[in-house]
Amino acid sequence: MRRAVNETGISALQLPHQWPETLPFGLGKMPWLKAVFVMSFGLWWVLLAIFWLFPDMDIAASKAFFHQTACQADAVPGRICGSFPIAGDAMLGMLREVIFYLPIILGLTLIYRLILAWSHHGATYDRALAQRLLAGLIALIVGPGLIVNAMLKEISHRPRPRNTDFFGGDLSFVPAGDFSGACGSNCSFVSGEAAGAGWLFCYAIFLLPARFRILLMPPLIALSFASPAMRLAYGGHYLSDITLGWLASVVVFTGTLYLFTRKEHVGPKMIRDAR
Repeated sequence: MRRAVNETGISALQLPHQWPETLPFGLGKMPWLKAVFVMSFGLWWVLLAIFWLFPDMDIAASKAFFHQTACQADAVPGRICGSFPIAGDAMLGMLREVIFYLPIILGLTLIYRLILAWSHHGATYDRALAQRLLAGLIALIVGPGLIVNAMLKEISHRPRPRNTDFFGGDLSFVPAGDFSGACGSNCSFVSGEAAGAGWLFCYAIFLLPARFRILLMPPLIALSFASPAMRLAYGGHYLSDITLGWLASVVVFTGTLYLFTRKEHVGPKMIRDAR
């Protein structure tokens, strides 16, 4: 413990390794954080089982955005022709580009904030803040980066909706969790952009500085939901792809944050004992 002089000149007791800023909804408390991780991890597997058992959910959700048209005379008999018209909207395309690069930009700001945190020593070094920033950066690399884009999208072999015979493509539909599809690379399961959007949601909740929270938290959360919805409307991913991709980042983020910060938390008993 140490004493610091506040703005009024009164000496105040400071506890070591407290959260540097109050997190919303009590999520800075370790029991809450652990519960969020456990529940989101369990929910991911439950949803995967539901989508695998009921694949018509995916087909119906994509059909809502698919516009079927008459095929040309030389088309293969029985083939379904059409497109996802929303994919041609220029304004939505620009918004998609912004959301796509936003997690990368915020990841770079985390590196900058982390360097600033590590530049302090002794009484000015905020270990809890540094641990939280590092956890967020690692969650971005491991979740959307390694697990989703480098692994799942490369080994799942699930064709995207627009590439399947239900929506004008040549490949057969396979349900979520079925790795027997004909897609060779950068496949549909799960959505990388939805994973980035899930990380963006966690950033808004856990890492956004308090002074920016009122202004920036609502639009960041809105964008984190808009991105997966656009991937569905574009025919780029199924409902299961965007749901499980988004939730995967929440699982990785909360799990990483819990591992990095559980030793830094000052519990109620320690606070009472220090008074």
